[in-house]
Amino acid sequence: MNDYRYIIFYKPYGVLSQFTKDRPNRSTLKDYIEVADVYPVGRLDWDSEGLLLLTNNGQLQHRLSHPQFGHERTYLVQVERIPDAEALQKLQTGVQIQDYRTRPTKVRLLSEEPLLSDRDPPIRFRKNVPTAWLEMTLTEGKNRQVRRMTAAVGFPTLRLVRIAIAHLKLDRLQPGEWRELTPEEVKLLHNLTKPQKKASIFKP
Repeated sequence: MNDYRYIIFYKPYGVLSQFTKDRPNRSTLKDYIEVADVYPVGRLDWDSEGLLLLTNNGQLQHRLSHPQFGHERTYLVQVERIPDAEALQKLQTGVQIQDYRTRPTKVRLLSEEPLLSDRDPPIRFRKNVPTAWLEMTLTEGKNRQVRRMTAAVGFPTLRLVRIAIAHLKLDRLQPGEWRELTPEEVKLLHNLTKPQKKASIFKP
């Protein structure tokens, strides 16, 4: 275990969650992390920001990615317009995305704009259309799921920042910064992947 590395990275907007380039002008993890042979656990889309976990522990990586364990992922989501109670209820109980219905989700409408670093480049928004921030906690990670969920209830996502994976949080990290996990964080990470009778699925 002593040879394993565990890293959390604050992925900026416009950075691919991989070390190899798909286009010459697109940034990758290699532009920020000078550590060999670590790989992301899951991913964040190119246009999303926030916490990314990387490790060279292949078994842990596989188990954390398995739907069975359903660990929580928390996001700050800026949406166009202000969601009403009906939209929030739909997000909480589950929405239909193509042929898939999402699991129950913790959702709350924030009364204040969260303290986040400015995005580069800034979001594009319409001056005559208000925006709102949601905090959403999911136990699954389908492709572009948060964006598809808010769009399905009529409030498109403008900015998406993952702030936590289970007990791991961004805390004082700034976009582009990374750090090694503490021994206690690693221990809790391994506890997440111990077999359980049921996945950790919450109800709103």
